[in-house]
Amino acid sequence: MILNKKIIVALVILLVVIVSCSKMDSYKEKFEKGGPITYAGKMDSVNVLPGRNRVVIKGLFTSDPNIVKYRVFWKSRQDSIEVPVTRSSSVDTPKIIIPNLEEGTQSFEIRTYDKLGNSSVPVYVTGNVYGDAYQSSIINRGVVDASLQNDGSALITWADVSPDAGVLSMYIQYKDAANNLHDTIINSIAIGQATSLPNIKVGSSFSYRTAFLPAPNAVDTFYTLSQTHSVKADVTSIYLSNVGPDFKGALSSDGRFGILAAPWVTNDGAKNKGNAGTKYGGYQHASWQSAGVITWETWNNTPVVDGKLYQVTSSPLPAGTYTISFNYYSEIQSNSSVYVIAASGGNGIPSSDSLSNALGYSALFNGATVGTTSPNVTETKSFNFTISTPQLVSIGVLGNIIGNGNPGSYFEIRSIALIQN
Repeated sequence: MILNKKIIVALVILLVVIVSCSKMDSYKEKFEKGGPITYAGKMDSVNVLPGRNRVVIKGLFTSDPNIVKYRVFWKSRQDSIEVPVTRSSSVDTPKIIIPNLEEGTQSFEIRTYDKLGNSSVPVYVTGNVYGDAYQSSIINRGVVDASLQNDGSALITWADVSPDAGVLSMYIQYKDAANNLHDTIINSIAIGQATSLPNIKVGSSFSYRTAFLPAPNAVDTFYTLSQTHSVKADVTSIYLSNVGPDFKGALSSDGRFGILAAPWVTNDGAKNKGNAGTKYGGYQHASWQSAGVITWETWNNTPVVDGKLYQVTSSPLPAGTYTISFNYYSEIQSNSSVYVIAASGGNGIPSSDSLSNALGYSALFNGATVGTTSPNVTETKSFNFTISTPQLVSIGVLGNIIGNGNPGSYFEIRSIALIQN
């Protein structure tokens, strides 16, 4: 009886195996008609290179000489492009540009196909796409300083940038002294970079724009808009003369005070020395001095009332911003004022009640005792002015200085400088 049970169990097991094999054969017949599944060789070593609203997809074909095409899908397979392939006897390097992409991160599926229509397994890759948002985020590299040098070159000191900021280069245009236009491209160095522009035209500016590479492997370069930057230049000798050190003038019979030489103009209010027949003032070159200076001295009750000393630029200043500086020493009593002024045109400088009409001005002193401990210690007073069109400019000194006995009031202007910013 036990033997019969064993025989029955064995027969059941054999029946299950036979049925299972029959079902598997049916499955294979259904899904493997014509033989087992064959896959084409896939694209290897795929890279996605970012660009402006596009990418470049590169890869390798290292096997399967039967590949005849490949297809790239994106946008959730809504878009695709097919590329024919002609295999060589060695490794091939397929490359395809995918255009008109939206900015941001994009995903791609790549499949190859052989001449029998067999597809490879998919290769999935992602890449960045740059566009208007990135363009609006970049700005020109900053300029810390741009100054004319003694050799006639302009030295540009660039602001430091982060090494990963993507700054690639600066494209510069400028004119030389002969008015020839120069184009130059300066490769970016992130830290401590300076650039020399040789023989630049004095009083001119340079224009530049900055090139950015959004990623080290990007295929497109982005550029900022071009902007103009002035070159700071000492233009004193071009537009002014007799501005020290050692001002020139004609001394009076006292051998100390006198009148400033041309192109300076001295009005009657500035002539606080001498007598009714011979008035002078505004200039001094005493025997103990090594250089002539602009000065008013009011000892012995010789006040200055609306005194003006000025000169007009030798030619119109180009449009731009300027800094004028006065190096001076002073010992001034209260209730006195001296202003340094720049005024539009060639008709001189305004009086105290019309200072608002000036291009710019600054008080060397105004209504308070101001002095230094030693005539060998000087100060510099500067101010800026801007003109929008080329024009003559009058530059000078306005004084209203009381003459309260001894010691009175006294000051010296020892030099003047005009800088084009």
